[in-house]
Amino acid sequence: MVALDTVLDTTNKTLWQLIEERASTTPDKCMARDESGRTMTYGRYREWCLQVAAGLYEMGIDIESKVSWIMPSRFESFVLTGALSRLGAIQNPILTIYRAREVSFIAQQSGCQFLIIPNIFRGFEYPAMATEAVAGLSTTVIVADPNLPEASPTILPAYVPALKELRWLFYSSGTTADPKGAMHNDYSLSAANNGMQWSMQVGPDDKAAVVFPITHVGGLVWLFNAMQTGVELLMVETFNATETPKYLGDHGVTCAGAGTVFWLAYLNAQRQLPAGEKLMPTVRIFNGGGAPKPKTLHYEMLAELGAPVIGGWGLTESPINTMVHVEDADHKKAETDGRACPDVLLRTVVDGRNCNAGEEGELRVKGPQVCMGYLDASLDADAFDEDGWFRTGDLGVIDAEGFVSITGRLKDIIIRKGENISAKEIEDLLYAHPAIADCAVIGLPDASSGERACAVVVLKAGSSLSFKEMVDYLGNKQLSMHKVPEQLEITDALPRNPSGKVLKKDLRATYGGSN
Repeated sequence: MVALDTVLDTTNKTLWQLIEERASTTPDKCMARDESGRTMTYGRYREWCLQVAAGLYEMGIDIESKVSWIMPSRFESFVLTGALSRLGAIQNPILTIYRAREVSFIAQQSGCQFLIIPNIFRGFEYPAMATEAVAGLSTTVIVADPNLPEASPTILPAYVPALKELRWLFYSSGTTADPKGAMHNDYSLSAANNGMQWSMQVGPDDKAAVVFPITHVGGLVWLFNAMQTGVELLMVETFNATETPKYLGDHGVTCAGAGTVFWLAYLNAQRQLPAGEKLMPTVRIFNGGGAPKPKTLHYEMLAELGAPVIGGWGLTESPINTMVHVEDADHKKAETDGRACPDVLLRTVVDGRNCNAGEEGELRVKGPQVCMGYLDASLDADAFDEDGWFRTGDLGVIDAEGFVSITGRLKDIIIRKGENISAKEIEDLLYAHPAIADCAVIGLPDASSGERACAVVVLKAGSSLSFKEMVDYLGNKQLSMHKVPEQLEITDALPRNPSGKVLKKDLRATYGGSN
């Protein structure tokens, strides 16, 4: 078990208050390391945040200024968000994959006053895109690359704590609809971190992989955790399935996030090594969420990499609702998405009534981690029920012990000839096929049945799979024949968003025209 003697009490503290306290507690402790070899201590982090806060203040950013920012997962991103927290700005982190259409939508809806961007990242030039996106708006574009603006902290106004006031705006990933702006405060993000910390028991001896965009809500939850625990963050700007696992292993990763697509990469990298050689000899957990996990994955990770999968379930609007605890039984780690985190209330609902234990229904949630609502308040009526529970849109079951298993999405149900088919049920079976490396099942329009099920699969190297072989395999698994996909498509890779969720709308657009 990691040392927990310098883990801070986060109760009723804003992010900036935690930054100050962490810098005072362990100023010389390494906060972050990147692939280039740069390191940053907690003391230096606080100093840098103050200098950048002063630089931004000189440019007109102050308390409750509306600031959108697009930055890769670099030290500078964490410094920027700390600086904006010191100023009390309302900040809106935006994924680097967004382009003018999405950024324009967000800028207009949010009333963005400042847009902070890199210059060039992964070959894309952001200044031209930003100029197009904010055309006609009163938005100042700041190119913060390679350097963030800095000035003497002596010019800064006094810090004004605001625990439960709007400070964060996160847009949903848009896998099924246009992005929706969820409003958060320091209280809700801190509560999400409390759930993660309860599950994972992170301490200052840990080294955690930050392999996903920190502009995602999970990235900022990890910043809260760093301030609470003093963990060292191993930062990766662009995930590489070959190089990243080696980098993490070489630098002593103990918490290897951040979800199924990453875990599969680690597993594949381990399998490329000679017998007896360990990719990540110090790893203690494979933590994360963001996408369904195959039920066999936990046991594979445990057998080949020596550590359990610690998964969880959450949304942009309600991050980290459930997580598996490090001390839970293996079958719970493998087959469920954990229990409700402390102070989180869950229920499943079908046809307007609460479900019994083990009965599938829509998961609804209450708790301090739930957002304040949407920026577009007209969306709240559908998002919250009459009793104030957030309607997650996820289908699941809660067993008698309180463990939750996500079974699909309300919109991820395929209705064929009036019968409901769970895409995830088929995906779990297909993943276990020896020829299949990755898969997704989607519903496609069909003139005779309403919808037909289509399996889109990625094959393992050197493998093949015919439609008949798939049908026979699923039949042997006792899958009801009305659930067996009527279409099979082979692809090199599934499209995913930065948090690892399969973009099923893209798959439907690609394969929806064929029968």
